[in-house]
Amino acid sequence: MEQQTILHDRQGEVLTGDLSAKGHKKFYIESYGCQMNFSDSEIVASILQESDYRATRNLEEADLILINTCSIREKAEETVRKRLRVFEKTKSTNPGTLVGVLGCMAERLKQKFLEEERLVDLVVGPDAYRDLPMLIAGAEEGSKGVNVFLSREETYADISPVRLDSNGVTAFISIMRGCDNMCSFCVVPFTRGRERSRDPFSIVAEARDLFARGYREVTLLGQNVDSYKWQRPDTDEAVHTFADLLAAVAEIDPLLRIRFSTSHPKDITDDVLHTMANYPNICKYIHLPVQSGSSTVLQRMNRTYDRPWYREKIMRIRELLPECAISSDIIAGFCGELEEDHQDTLSMIEFARYSMSYMFMYSERPGTLAAKKYADDVPDVDKKRRLQEIITLQNRISLEENQKDIGKTYEVLIEGDSKRSADYFKGRNSQNKMVVFPKIKGKSPGDYMHVTITAATSATLKGISAIPS
Repeated sequence: MEQQTILHDRQGEVLTGDLSAKGHKKFYIESYGCQMNFSDSEIVASILQESDYRATRNLEEADLILINTCSIREKAEETVRKRLRVFEKTKSTNPGTLVGVLGCMAERLKQKFLEEERLVDLVVGPDAYRDLPMLIAGAEEGSKGVNVFLSREETYADISPVRLDSNGVTAFISIMRGCDNMCSFCVVPFTRGRERSRDPFSIVAEARDLFARGYREVTLLGQNVDSYKWQRPDTDEAVHTFADLLAAVAEIDPLLRIRFSTSHPKDITDDVLHTMANYPNICKYIHLPVQSGSSTVLQRMNRTYDRPWYREKIMRIRELLPECAISSDIIAGFCGELEEDHQDTLSMIEFARYSMSYMFMYSERPGTLAAKKYADDVPDVDKKRRLQEIITLQNRISLEENQKDIGKTYEVLIEGDSKRSADYFKGRNSQNKMVVFPKIKGKSPGDYMHVTITAATSATLKGISAIPS
């Protein structure tokens, strides 16, 4: 998952598991940012449960309050600070409660949190979660618990995540950690460390276990999944590539859907595309962040491709996977961006016909290459205008692309009730588009249904069962 995928503008999510916490200490955890953070919170929950903690939804009764953080842009950090102030008030009424910061903000802001602002008792980086029990024990004795060491080996492959707040149908599987790409705008290599891949056998075993427990879709997660590679240490065995891993997970059962995120354009190979084409249960959806449509800006971003190359990649995907939906991440107002660069981005959106995009104004992050090399010189008024033009265009294209689906029939995996009505199900098709449709007798979450699309908005498809009730 690249930086801008991590920029999902999501509310903090309270993750909860077994709430029968009598006789146990209780922990409360909120997660912000990318899917990797939510997946990490499930690893943390597993480690805490082994130490006799149980999850709670009630902040006031928690013995341990954790916030899993995103450090990608300033707004995310502001949100975390506000939440820590709330936790500070909770702690004042429950003096024994411990507060900890996990994840990407931990390393960068550990001194501020612990010494200057004294908001937290624990600061734990994404590679140090195994140390949580020891750090908690120290904090209970009055010391500050800190471990922000970035490992070159840690993958948590042996830990079975606790599926917190799960719908029982879809789940995330982390297949790799860290990132070796040095995009100039991105803080991830500095907060999550170098790239390392988890062994494929534990990944397949986790997916098989999820399927046996009734889950019907897994999303393989990584900062850049396409660069996944694993070889048994000290052997001459062939390297397991991402295409190999995709095929292995797809072969568990045809009823298990596979998604993945995120793809760096430079690494998604024809082997991956052919594997997607060969297995119907590998979803026909690729998140392929462009960041900018301008070759000049892409060079400053250190994206390692230019505008013509990216266009060729889009055409290759369309050639091999005609039904594939493609989404993107886009930054408005990166350092030195001129109006003609912005127009290049707009024309790229028109060309690629993204099904949706994550779109943001550039936010300088301390420690990144861009912060060291380039001036953040695009005025906010221009950033905001350009972002709004990008959003307006993307919304129009999303609507147009969704309207093309009217009259088509898709296989949809039922995920649960629609947010607006308990009389309707919601689920996604292979192209990752949300579909809402009336319930039909005998169907429940985890089942597949064929749905004929009857209407569309820019965000949602609406339909009816293709099989008369």
